[in-house]
Amino acid sequence: MSTLIIEAFYGGSHKQLVDLLQEEIEDCVLFTLPAKKWHWRARTAALYFMENVPASDDYRILFASSVLNLTELVALRPDLGKLKKVLYFHENQLTYPVQKCQERDFQYGYNQILSCLVADVVVFNSAYNMESFLTSIGKFMKLIPDHRPKHLEKLIRPKCQVLYFPMKFPDVSRFMPEHKLPHIEKTPGAEGNGSTDLFMDLPFQEKNGGTTGLINVTNPDHGPGHSELRSAHSSSWPETLHNLPTTLEKLEKPASSTSTNLSQAEDSQYAAFNLSSVSGRSGCQEKPLHIVWPHRWEHDKDPESFFKVLLKMKEMELNFHVSVLGETFTDVPDIFSEAKKALGSSILHWGYLPNRDEYFQVLCMADVVISTAKHEFFGVAMIEAVYCGCYPLCPKALVYPEIFPAEYLYSTPEQLFKRLQNFCKRPDIVRKHLYKGEMSQFSWAALRGKFRSLLTTEPREDL
Repeated sequence: MSTLIIEAFYGGSHKQLVDLLQEEIEDCVLFTLPAKKWHWRARTAALYFMENVPASDDYRILFASSVLNLTELVALRPDLGKLKKVLYFHENQLTYPVQKCQERDFQYGYNQILSCLVADVVVFNSAYNMESFLTSIGKFMKLIPDHRPKHLEKLIRPKCQVLYFPMKFPDVSRFMPEHKLPHIEKTPGAEGNGSTDLFMDLPFQEKNGGTTGLINVTNPDHGPGHSELRSAHSSSWPETLHNLPTTLEKLEKPASSTSTNLSQAEDSQYAAFNLSSVSGRSGCQEKPLHIVWPHRWEHDKDPESFFKVLLKMKEMELNFHVSVLGETFTDVPDIFSEAKKALGSSILHWGYLPNRDEYFQVLCMADVVISTAKHEFFGVAMIEAVYCGCYPLCPKALVYPEIFPAEYLYSTPEQLFKRLQNFCKRPDIVRKHLYKGEMSQFSWAALRGKFRSLLTTEPREDL
């Protein structure tokens, strides 16, 4: 009995998930395509896997991400169509932002709808991802000029469930600066020791239980899973954006003008990141606020808004450092080169860090992690940064109200600027802050059983 895992875009969180499943689930067989040319993977991957996945009587389950056109694959390979087919959505193309409306290719979203219809189980990495997809099907199908199919949401919804992306982290206490050490309880052997306590002892964590991380939707009209989803995305979220401690809201005294800014360097010097100037375990309270932005360098992460706020801070001579991480692809928005020149000596690191230890080291040394995304269905990078003790600031939209308490959300760029301005004046307040959210629901320790259940099935006589 084995699970066949097919990943048409083997990179980023897609790679992280299937590697974890192959490592932790017995009898998994993995077939992949490199994480390049996403659009062509969505168009043609089924034909590639038709030719390259060998037939086997041992397969019982097919697990694939929604990049794959599952409908095409099972039509081309009827033997695979007989398996229990599990489709996992890291994102959905019905609500994925495009720079211009006319740039949206109908086929990608249409393929995902068809894949849902042939799948046995459809899994989303967040309730926001699931609801935004299901409730957009009707509007999306109206793009067809005539003879439109009906009731597709009702056909698909009973198959759907939320299973959060499973997070598994190494022990990062060795990277923590002194001011974070009192808030972290070291978890020995965190890199896959199977301990159920892996995420119960995270830095800045309150141990007050949490949700199961799995929401079954078997009836669109009633049931606890569905009602919880609705309430999670209700417009009645409390407006507590400014309910910070008084010490943060009434800051008047400017911070010291002394800093440990790095001098301007060439690209190669930025790439060879050196923490020697910031990783000392003494004097952390006097150092400038360290802001990190760990996202892909693409338009849907809205780097323009992020850099606009930082450049305004720079103009006001606020004291801060910034590390801009994340992967780059073929087309990098122009704002990155412009911002790099303008931010100058405020930059601590600039560029992607493929080495995970170096990446986590930067996160551990940072104070605040920022998202300005126009698209986010889960947000692995933000959760990793919070795990490393960063204070998160996220838009009050997308998946973020589902993941983070309202205190960490902002509604406008002006509110983001105000928060960062206050933090720059008193970075010590940020460094003493205890994160108030619940993170254990996203851990592999909490989700392991649900993934194992998902990837098991009873033998069928017709296989």
